[in-house]
Parts: sequence; structure tokens; C-alpha cells
Amino acid sequence: MKIAIAADHAGYEEKEKIKKTLDKMGADYTDMGTDSTASVDYPDFARKVGEAVADGEYDRGILVCGSGTGMAIAANKVPGIRAAVAWNEEIARLSRQHNNANVLSLAARYIPDEEQEKIVKTWLETDFEGGRHERRVEKIEQIEKEDL
Repeated sequence: MKIAIAADHAGYEEKEKIKKTLDKMGADYTDMGTDSTASVDYPDFARKVGEAVADGEYDRGILVCGSGTGMAIAANKVPGIRAAVAWNEEIARLSRQHNNANVLSLAARYIPDEEQEKIVKTWLETDFEGGRHERRVEKIEQIEKEDL
């Protein structure tokens, strides 16, 4: 599995910690920025990761900002992306099992480091259940194709 990871300035330090978790897991990942705590615009990084995942260059993406919300909103504008904000292991698990989330968005300011590591591991190790959930994910994909 290939993973794209990025953060804004608020999520930079957490992103660096998550990279250590990914290293321990032996994960294949690419850091798409930012490279410091200097102020940047989170939509730029959410788009970069979103497009890389949607284009199939990467299997999944991980984004980190202060609340996780801005990154998720921006990433979800990219057709084919199902970004989920997860604040605990159960939400991370359900986002994969039921929603086939392909981007995880995390809140740097609100999740303790030990919980962040559990969330990332759970999200990466959980498969999509399919079944009745497949129909719902297909409906999401259909919305992206319609002229609203």
C-alpha cells in the first residue's frame, strides 16, 4: 500500500510523529509537505494528496491540520476522495469498514499522540466490508458524476 501524507503548519509536528509510526509499520509513504511550522494554506496540501489518491498514484492519504476539518473539507472536493475525520480508533475503523474512506484527516490540536498512533494503525489495517455498504459508496460516487 502506498500512502501520501501531508499537513499544514498546525499539523506539521504531528505529521512528523505519524511518519515515525509509518516507519515502524514498514509503510511505503511519501511526504507531500509542509516542511515546517511556517504558515501555509491547508487546501493546497489537501488537494495535492487528494489528487494523488484519486489518480491512483497512491492507495490512501493521511492529512493533518489543527482540527482535521479543513483538510477533510478540501480533500473531499476532489472527485473520488472520501476523506474522514477520525478522533478515535472506532471512528477510524468505521470510516474504512462502512465508508471505504481513502483519506484520513486528523486533528493535531485535539488528539493525544498515543491515540493518534492507534488511529493511524487501525485505519491502515482495516478493510472495507463491502456488502450493503458498497451500494452506499456507489451512491456517493454517483453524486460526483451528476450536474447539480
